[in-house]
Amino acid sequence: MPPSESLWPMPSPHPHLPFLAWPAHWREHGLRGDLVAGVTVALVLIPQALAYAKLAGLPPHIGLYAALVPAVVAALFGSCGQLSTGPVALTSLLVGASILPLAGAAGGDLVGLALLLALLSGLIQLALGMLRLGWLLNLLSVPVLMGFVNAAALIICLTQIPPLLGLAMPHSDHLLVDFVRALGGLDALQPAAVAFGVGSLAALVALKRLWPRLPGVPLVVAATIAISAWAGFAAQGGAVVGEVPAGLPGFSLPPLRPELIATLLPAAFVVAMVSFMEAASSAKLISGRTRQPWDQDQELVGQGLGKLAAAFTGGLPVSASFSRSALNYVNEARTGLSSLVTAAFVLVTLLWFTPLLWHLPKPVLAAIILQAVVGLIDTGVMRRAWRASRDDGAAAAVTFVATLAFAPNIQNGVFTGLILSLALLVYRGMRPRVALLGLHEDGTYRDRDRFDLPHPHAQLVILRFDSPLSFVTAATFEDAMLGAARAQQGVRIVLVSATGINTIDATGLHTLASLVERFHGQGQTIAFCGLKKQVIDAMERDGLWARIGKNSSYRTEHQALDALLPTLATTPV
Repeated sequence: MPPSESLWPMPSPHPHLPFLAWPAHWREHGLRGDLVAGVTVALVLIPQALAYAKLAGLPPHIGLYAALVPAVVAALFGSCGQLSTGPVALTSLLVGASILPLAGAAGGDLVGLALLLALLSGLIQLALGMLRLGWLLNLLSVPVLMGFVNAAALIICLTQIPPLLGLAMPHSDHLLVDFVRALGGLDALQPAAVAFGVGSLAALVALKRLWPRLPGVPLVVAATIAISAWAGFAAQGGAVVGEVPAGLPGFSLPPLRPELIATLLPAAFVVAMVSFMEAASSAKLISGRTRQPWDQDQELVGQGLGKLAAAFTGGLPVSASFSRSALNYVNEARTGLSSLVTAAFVLVTLLWFTPLLWHLPKPVLAAIILQAVVGLIDTGVMRRAWRASRDDGAAAAVTFVATLAFAPNIQNGVFTGLILSLALLVYRGMRPRVALLGLHEDGTYRDRDRFDLPHPHAQLVILRFDSPLSFVTAATFEDAMLGAARAQQGVRIVLVSATGINTIDATGLHTLASLVERFHGQGQTIAFCGLKKQVIDAMERDGLWARIGKNSSYRTEHQALDALLPTLATTPV
């Protein structure tokens, strides 16, 4: 069981160099948690790295390279010590979708394209983090993001079912068509390939459910390698990993061709955004469990530097893995040392143990991907979004369908979701909550239509506006005010309950000034209660406060009515 939150690391006194705080945690709590977690994660990461490189359309060793230096760099500069950075399924799928259509333009150099994508996406994340613009990533709403994630997970499953059965998966501009074509070759099934694929998947699922503490992935990998070598699976025509180059990755340089940069830049933005969303979700969960804060901007820096490290050491774009980060947390990792231990095991594998991977059947890699990705499919969150708001539900559904329709170019699904998120933001901003108020029996002023309340006076109407008064909402405010002036016969004062107006911009000030003049010409008055200081300050700078201040200094509806109702009683209609 993880220790209590009091035993977890306190916020780093070196926010830009988080690793400088690690020794203090080691002196207080020891190294055992980091060491055990690092070894445990390594056993899962190494076969996953091979599988996710295959998912991206790259040689297996590229996945191992991505699990080495990038993981170390991200751990050193990230804000959450439990995050495990390296190849992940969703980012790898995006990489494959982005680079495979460009293989011809790059002379077939898919690795070079992956390096360039890592460079561009890393620079985007690094810039956002250094400029403290991490909040921009919140523009992608949760329903839209989950619509994309569910569709992407389904796409990953569809792409891995044929190789699970030993079938070739064609690649065209229509993934669903490719999937149907692949299943059309069922007469070419290899019983041995099906046995390895389906058997490995069944074993992984059984081990996870029945013996969750056992390292299921490395056990299945070791067993299938031994069986494959003994049975001569490769000699029978079975697909195996084959030769994995031994040794350390050398310094690499992405192909810095302007036309490739321009083509990959939109995809790099998507990779940067989606991969950080995945990292942020893990960091938020761990932070909630440990009750320790994390810095989204510093994490952007760490993840960005990790991608840059991948670009110059032969790896594909990386991100923080939800499952591997959870393993770190459960095994009581407290600092990024756990990731350094994991990287050390990857290093040892690259130096001495890559020949053991030669006989690993490729259907087993497909099984590893399927077992890891199927947990990303969560239709419940989309149903909850629909119940919460039809707008959110529709946005999630449209993003889901668009991602499937655009596949394998799933980055277009993200852009669709982003446009939907921004459209919903503007749409909701243009429809603020507006209500006419009446006196409730509990002594408060509430929505008169909802509670069937009368107006407070025959010549006075109270309007509540729950939104900033800006260029987005100014027209709605104007319509609401004109409607309030006609709410009943003989209205002379419209009292605006302004506690919900937190800000006002130039358009709002202009609209308000025009309304004041219009009401004055009609023999009516606009009064305010509950105005915020920042709104009053803006009115003073504009000169509007001098014209309306005498009717705008009331704190509550009760105070305003105490002052205004006597004027109505003494003034002839």
